Amino acid sequence: MATLKNIHPREVLNEEFLVEFNITAYKLAKDIGIPQTRLSEIIKGNRRITADTALRFSK
Repeated sequence: MATLKNIHPREVLNEEFLVEFNITAYKLAKDIGIPQTRLSEIIKGNRRITADTALRFSK
């Protein structure tokens, strides 16, 4: 049985939201009320998604 590689949340965030809806990381950060640096760190893979950030994404 083949195993799938782990997918980092940044890949989903980048490919399925930022690219798909044609919005910038800055715009998304401002719309959900988080610092732009936090979102940039998540996209770069240097920061994990906290429960608070996940709840903001879900809205």
